Amino acid sequence: METEKKKYKRIMLKLSGEALANDKGFGIDPEVVYRLAGEIKEASDSGIEIAVVVGGGNIWRGLKGSAGGMDRVSADYMGMLATVINSVALQDALEKMGVTTRVQTAIEMQQIAEPYIRRRAIRHLEKGRVVIFGAGTTDTTAALRSAEIEADVMLMAKKQTNGVYDADPKFHPEAKMFTHLSYNDVLQKKLEVMDNTAITLCMNNKIPIMVFNIDVPGNIVKACEGENLGTLIEEK
Repeated sequence: METEKKKYKRIMLKLSGEALANDKGFGIDPEVVYRLAGEIKEASDSGIEIAVVVGGGNIWRGLKGSAGGMDRVSADYMGMLATVINSVALQDALEKMGVTTRVQTAIEMQQIAEPYIRRRAIRHLEKGRVVIFGAGTTDTTAALRSAEIEADVMLMAKKQTNGVYDADPKFHPEAKMFTHLSYNDVLQKKLEVMDNTAITLCMNNKIPIMVFNIDVPGNIVKACEGENLGTLIEEK
């Protein structure tokens, strides 16, 4: 019997650092990490090729350090190292579940991870391994890596929000959530989905972006399978 075909063959999953944290948004909560790893495993087991970019905001934010008087380059490097910590935590959870995983970093640290090599990353994906990209500026890195590995979609997993709104729903209960947007809509309306460089990279490479709520168990699998959960950003 022919297996059911998924909408997406290869996806890029962008996780914020806060997605790995507890309710306070700081540190790494093992229970949360294992839940996310379980969903990634389920999607991977179904035959979907999965790459992941994890932020580092649960540990350190470069902009905050810079605003406090720290050298901007040093602050950004610290943020990149925070993404590697989160990447290794996610790798550990996945491998404890039997998922073969590789962490690749833009900054060489061979005792911890492989250096990022595009062809090697694609080969890992083709073999069914989950590839986690660390040591980048996360939104732009996720968009760039999505283009480089020829991902079918970038899944933006957000905490405490179901998609993209016309105003912050925390302060504006009447805010309207968009189900579909074009890349130009995001840029022109100045919607805070991700930085403009990342949006432009996705637009130029025709990579759709799905923004959805990661707090709902099962949403990663549903998003990987092409279910419209939140806001889909694509070329109209």
